[in-house]
Amino acid sequence: MSTHRSWRPLAGLALSASALLGAAAAHAVYNPPIEMSNGVEYMSGGASGDEAALMQTIEPRWPASFEFAIKNGKTSMVATSVVVSIRDASGKVVLNKVTTGGPILVARLDPGHYEVEATLGGQVLTQQVDIQAGHSSHTVFLWPSGTDVSAHS
Repeated sequence: MSTHRSWRPLAGLALSASALLGAAAAHAVYNPPIEMSNGVEYMSGGASGDEAALMQTIEPRWPASFEFAIKNGKTSMVATSVVVSIRDASGKVVLNKVTTGGPILVARLDPGHYEVEATLGGQVLTQQVDIQAGHSSHTVFLWPSGTDVSAHS
């Protein structure tokens, strides 16, 4: 009686597992990195459909979220590469000219009052935002149709 075992079933199993892992990796969602500006953590993304779904899922877990779009007739289209700066109530810059990697930016802002400046195609939009402890704030920046996104911000 032989104690030799065939390697073929194990090789087939290994190849099947490899194929499964490869397929899973092909469908993996890119998680934008958490970055830091002046001690404030932020994350930006949402350019692809999967990444947008991820950003919408994590958005309520961050104190502040910002959405950027351009009016396009009756609808709107996402805006990327928006330059964002945030100042606190004393005028101190807490987020300094960060460029978004997609139409959504989330930030870990402390409770308080902030002025948010978003620049796209040379056009600056400014909004006042209040962050309350334990709540998530969502602010939309909407540029008019025809905004020249090729202009330097």
